[in-house]
Amino acid sequence: MKLDTPQFKAIFTPEVDVLSELFQKHGFGLRMAGGAVRDLLMNKQPEDIDFATTATPDEMKNMFQAEGIRMLHRKGEAHGTVTIRLNDKQNFEITTLRIDMTTDGRHAEVKFTTNWELDAGRRDLTINAMFLDLEGNLYDYFNGKRDLENRRVRFVGDPDCRIQEDYLRILRYFRFYGRIATQPDDHDAETVKAIGKNAEGLGKISGERVWTELKKILTGNYAKEIMLRMLDLGIGPFIGLPSNPNLEEFKEVCDSTQALKAHSITRLTSLLKSEEEVTALHSRLKFSKYERDLALFIVNHKNVTGHPPLQPFVILILESKNKVSDTHEWCCEILKYRGEVCLFKELSQWKIPKFPVSGHILMEKGYKPGPKMTQIMTSLKTLWIESNFKMTKEELLDSLDKNIHGDGL
Repeated sequence: MKLDTPQFKAIFTPEVDVLSELFQKHGFGLRMAGGAVRDLLMNKQPEDIDFATTATPDEMKNMFQAEGIRMLHRKGEAHGTVTIRLNDKQNFEITTLRIDMTTDGRHAEVKFTTNWELDAGRRDLTINAMFLDLEGNLYDYFNGKRDLENRRVRFVGDPDCRIQEDYLRILRYFRFYGRIATQPDDHDAETVKAIGKNAEGLGKISGERVWTELKKILTGNYAKEIMLRMLDLGIGPFIGLPSNPNLEEFKEVCDSTQALKAHSITRLTSLLKSEEEVTALHSRLKFSKYERDLALFIVNHKNVTGHPPLQPFVILILESKNKVSDTHEWCCEILKYRGEVCLFKELSQWKIPKFPVSGHILMEKGYKPGPKMTQIMTSLKTLWIESNFKMTKEELLDSLDKNIHGDGL
């Protein structure tokens, strides 16, 4: 087929035109690859466009240097990827066609080729193995377009072989299932069998790579059904989840956050029961500090209650030792977790008031930093919260003077 859609025409920025003319001038093949092709076939505008080429990295570097084109970081050159920036406006990753010579389930040693079909054959899924040239011609060697139209997610060739080349492809399969499929749990039997057989291989994959895929699964379509299927296939222990995850709470949280944009950590934490389980999962997946602290916060405070219902969250926010803005977000995540939509909206719109007394002010009053000052600040903040944030700096300091002279605080 030949593509001629508004989305396809919209990719032709001046920079893409320069790139196309450059490769034609030097006699190298150039086609769009992977996600951009998939998006265009689904009538979506691609956010990024990656290219494949018959030129080797050295040939590309010589060509770009001769044309005075700026090349960026060199991290991908060993695997055939050269990154350039054109007109100081648009970056492009261009990768030499290649075949995998040896694989160990994590990395591959590659050999460059000029054969487009061989390159397509080493890719993970049929929907990611298509090419599109800049005339709009589609090159589809493994029926990826048909699978896309039928909303099917299939590995290229034998699922067992594809997975064993890189075990992360198990998670990529589930991520793309959430993006493409129209049914929550309609997997090909051969694919599911191959995933279960190779689940242990995910233990070889770095936590950072696992978490990059897992967080997209947790915030994508059919997150509940996909995660339950993954756990049923025995994947959990190899990505750091406990042997007895909290499945019922996970189902409830997925349902309660269906209409809300919950953080990936919010859903993931519903599978956990303790700080120890959070710590163990963090050591495997290498969360960011924010993600780790959010998980710990949810585990410790998910059942907090009080009257009025927002009051305990207000106290948590204002007395937090973390950034107040972070704790505000975390409290909102707990309300999403619990499905309390009205309270979530109320708290998310709440403007955090500024406590009018600072340590500097107390030092001016003659207090020295230390446990005593911390105790005083805590007492004043409690008074301020109980006044519904109406007490002024002067009233708080006056109260402090009265307390000191009256009862020895």
